[in-house]
Amino acid sequence: MIKVLLIEDEIPARKKLVRFLNDLEESVQIVGEIDTVANAIAFLKKTEVDLIFSDIELLDGQAFEIYSQVEIHCPIIFTTAYDQFWMNAFETNGIAYLLKPFSFERFEMAWQKFLKLRTTHDVAITLKLSELLQFKPSEVAFKKRFIIQTNTGMYFLDTENITLFLAEDGVVFAYDTAGKKHLLHETTLKAIETQLDPNAFYKINRGEIVAKRYLERIERYSKNSLSVKVLGYKEHVIVSQSNTPAFRIWLEK
Repeated sequence: MIKVLLIEDEIPARKKLVRFLNDLEESVQIVGEIDTVANAIAFLKKTEVDLIFSDIELLDGQAFEIYSQVEIHCPIIFTTAYDQFWMNAFETNGIAYLLKPFSFERFEMAWQKFLKLRTTHDVAITLKLSELLQFKPSEVAFKKRFIIQTNTGMYFLDTENITLFLAEDGVVFAYDTAGKKHLLHETTLKAIETQLDPNAFYKINRGEIVAKRYLERIERYSKNSLSVKVLGYKEHVIVSQSNTPAFRIWLEK
């Protein structure tokens, strides 16, 4: 009997999970249906389970608060309507990330992954799961906006409207879709890079980070590097030779 815990604050979503679990061939016992961070912490401090299905946005906070306060020894399949938390999920015990609304087929794929990890004797997979279980959740989601300070006050620049980050002479600028240049209070690209979605932004060289959605044209610059045209930015930016192979892979994600 596989003991499963549901952490979900939406009643229709819980009913859907129950229905999907009942349709599985394996014997499953749903040991709890919980809708708050506080109740989940109290439950998991007293009860061991084999698998958790966990929403992320709950009634009283984010589910990552649970996993930072309770030591979890089982895998978690995250179910959420938001795609920006996938990195946080896999830095906890996450083995799958189901975006709502998901089909039974997607649910079953995640379930089969759990079964494989549960029963496999493959050393590499077992070690990988062990590594996942040792991670602690990140408390920071991807940055949604930057505060721009001026002599007369401040304003917000949404990250989704940024095409390029540029570091020069010890300061960092962000360019928007209109080609306007904004001075940021962050002083290094490294400080910015850690706050960005790695699927959306890529550091192409020591001084520039580009946004995938605003790349207009990519051309060969030399034998081992590329030239990139970014929306609203007059100059071409160059992908360093050392970053070019990884940059090509990133483009296809």
